Amino acid sequence: MLPLTSRRDFLRHTAKGVSVAMLARSPIARAALIEPEPLAAKFHAHDDIVLGNTGIRTSRLAMGSGTHGSGGHSNQTRLGMSAFSSLMVEGYHENGLRFFDAADQYGSHPYVAAALKELPRDKVTVMTKTNARTPEGVRADLDRFRRELGIEHIDIVLLHCMTEPDWDTKYGGCMDVLSEAKAKGVIRAHGVSCHSLSALRAAAKSPWVEIDLARLNPIGSNMDAGPETIVPILQQMKADGKGVIGMKILGQGDLREKPAEAIRYALGTGVLDAFTIGAESQNEQNNLVQRIAAA
Repeated sequence: MLPLTSRRDFLRHTAKGVSVAMLARSPIARAALIEPEPLAAKFHAHDDIVLGNTGIRTSRLAMGSGTHGSGGHSNQTRLGMSAFSSLMVEGYHENGLRFFDAADQYGSHPYVAAALKELPRDKVTVMTKTNARTPEGVRADLDRFRRELGIEHIDIVLLHCMTEPDWDTKYGGCMDVLSEAKAKGVIRAHGVSCHSLSALRAAAKSPWVEIDLARLNPIGSNMDAGPETIVPILQQMKADGKGVIGMKILGQGDLREKPAEAIRYALGTGVLDAFTIGAESQNEQNNLVQRIAAA
């Protein structure tokens, strides 16, 4: 008879396997998780990519800082200042990761600032996000974000967590503030992170959106719709010259047991310029880098 701890492990892993198998009944999930085909090209986390027509060059993999991020905290910030900032610095030096994905909601600005003090600013791409919904709020955030990050300009600023189908008219004033900031050199590009299908469709149609942060994985976990619906929208965005960055690549942990397959799927769609995943240790980051190279 199995020891209690072994039985618990067995049941836990069996449950995870069943849930993935259930999800894999869809053709896309089955192809990605059970019958994956090798990719035609080789990819690396440190690949030098360009985000759409923005001219911003950075690494294919962004270092995420918002796993379970809300209320000014995330799994990454809970590591502590020294551990998380060191993880970013080591990611730059050891793995060639030059893309830092932050947000006010995650409380990650001070951690990014600490890492930037040890790195060449012109070699690192900094992306952050504002939850402000008024022009005054966005303007104040831009000033505060730069102070918190310890930098004069921010490479990418997104309107965070858009859900309304008419966000591009409802928050026109916020968009204008970001456009003005770009004209003044305060930011280099603007866009949105989308958290509903209608918001994503609006982003695809909006000429204002230069960067879109979209959820994508083969099982549709924590996504705006299934991948069969999302991928064509992202294809159109990419064709229109928008920079497309993927998030929820591992389904916010639902695909943690299938990282190689999830990463291969993200790379194989051809719709992402880059993607962000939040590692919580150097070993986890190294593992992600290795899996991208092996995809």
